[in-house]
Amino acid sequence: MSGVTWVWIFLGLYILYCLYFGLEGAIKSKTTSDYAVAGRSVPMIAYLLAATAASFSGWTFVGHPGSIWLAGLAYAFCSFYVLTIPITGTFFAKRTWLLGKRYGFITPGDMYAYYFGNEGVRWLVVIAAFLYSTFYSAVQFMAAGALFQWVTGFDFKLGAIFLAAIVLFYVAAGGMRASSWVGAMQCIFLVLGIIVLGFFALYHFGGWTAFSAKLATLPKKYLEIPSVIEFTSGKTIWTGMMILTYMFSLMGIQSSPAFTMWAFANKNPRPFPWQQAFASTWLVGFALFFFSAFQGLGAIFLADTLKIAKDSDVVPKLMMEFVPGIWLGIVFIGAIAAMHSTAAPYVGTGSTIICRDVYFRYIRPGAGHAEQIWTSRLLAVAITVAALLVGFTSADALVMLGALATAFGFVMYLPLLGTIWGFRYPGIGVFLGILAGIVVVYLTYGVFRYPLTIHSAGWGIFAALIVAYLCRGLGVKDSPEIKERQKELRDWLNSIDSPTPSQKKWRNVLKYIVPMWYLLAIGPLALIGNKAFSFAGFPPLWAWQIVWWLLGMVMMWALCFKAGMSTVTDEQIARAEVEQNIVVDEVLTPGKPIKPSFKASN
Repeated sequence: MSGVTWVWIFLGLYILYCLYFGLEGAIKSKTTSDYAVAGRSVPMIAYLLAATAASFSGWTFVGHPGSIWLAGLAYAFCSFYVLTIPITGTFFAKRTWLLGKRYGFITPGDMYAYYFGNEGVRWLVVIAAFLYSTFYSAVQFMAAGALFQWVTGFDFKLGAIFLAAIVLFYVAAGGMRASSWVGAMQCIFLVLGIIVLGFFALYHFGGWTAFSAKLATLPKKYLEIPSVIEFTSGKTIWTGMMILTYMFSLMGIQSSPAFTMWAFANKNPRPFPWQQAFASTWLVGFALFFFSAFQGLGAIFLADTLKIAKDSDVVPKLMMEFVPGIWLGIVFIGAIAAMHSTAAPYVGTGSTIICRDVYFRYIRPGAGHAEQIWTSRLLAVAITVAALLVGFTSADALVMLGALATAFGFVMYLPLLGTIWGFRYPGIGVFLGILAGIVVVYLTYGVFRYPLTIHSAGWGIFAALIVAYLCRGLGVKDSPEIKERQKELRDWLNSIDSPTPSQKKWRNVLKYIVPMWYLLAIGPLALIGNKAFSFAGFPPLWAWQIVWWLLGMVMMWALCFKAGMSTVTDEQIARAEVEQNIVVDEVLTPGKPIKPSFKASN
């Protein structure tokens, strides 16, 4: 059978799989908690795979090789987001789960408003979640429609709507449970698709020996990190500082409201270190550092033959030219899975956040479980429609919208650092800091375009922290009741998650190693890699990336397991379960003391 026939066969099987888990999730969603956070019972294997897939979007599958074709090995440093995305989870996920378990939080707005005593923070989280869900999903839906048209000839807009409808069904019907189980399958096809396409690209050149010989003939601009002078001359943006701060932006994926909710949804934190140190860092890293690079660098030599005019042409043309039969079906579903696995959790969590933090809290506080679930479903429809409208009417701005979304997510480091690790700034400082960060992200991307070759995410978090601490420095203080509440939360969190003597030693060492890794692997000092060393036919900069990826895996293993940043004991889980269901349902305001009541969460 032809490759296109296999595409339709795999697409049919994929749709049936999505329909099954959408219906199963609908049947099992009896309460708001069941629907929104899967009853806090997402199993290890589902989270391990689904969270990995959600971290790496259609941009990873299609855009990443295209950008390597455009900018060479300087952009290939972005493969390091296989470490910088999950490192955010290493910092926050376990402690977020502990707080969610004890206090019954369902949305990040619940947690931040309770801790900081500021309802404005809740509203900013709602706004950030809506913008993130709409913008990021728009990028995925448009990419899916374009790829569908490339491979099958199906109309672009109809294809985008059709593929978006698949996501909408299983997300709206089955909630977080369906997103998790469908995401598990999507992860397998995402990684397999990248590897298969990279293999056929390499095979076309006659294997690694022949391919590496051709690499030696590439111009310098494809093989080295450029200087800041080359940036100011308009030749490139991928300087060492730009690479570093762009990785900050992608760290915003797992600090986004969606991933905070996903942390709440897990049965326990045991999957976290395995997802962070192995599934993401090793498995996806292997696919990107080798097979995505084969695609992007190979396309440089094939640009004229395949008539590649822009970066978005690279993957579709490689697929249609070099991938035969059943393998084309696998690669196609891998690409669609990459796009859907990212859109689904953002549509789902965005709708739940708006329902819980706006509809349930302010409009219909007496709404029952069924009403909340159906409201979330209708809001999922609204977000999907909004994403499609944005995609169809703002095609030229899609890349910008995706970049803004992840940078907005990184600004969420501000409330996470306060809630999870006790950074001290007042509630109004957090509100104004997040607001300032969002504004600065937009200005440094949409208006000034990366001043000093620093990505907008770097500028955004800098502004957010400055404003938050400025409020503290000016003497702005929270009420005694809020301070007492914060102290109770911090004391409990530190009592249940204090490091052992061995873990303290590892943390003391790693607090120096991690910043140095950032500077040498993906920061300004990565310039050393231009002329450092080579092996096995890899150019120096590619060899540098591979070595620091391997060292990064060791670093992530040490952070997650030896330093205890992500691991959890049976005693910690048992204690969190015994002390769970301290729920605060009142509207939290700075001047109103809130005393937690002990009752079952919904």
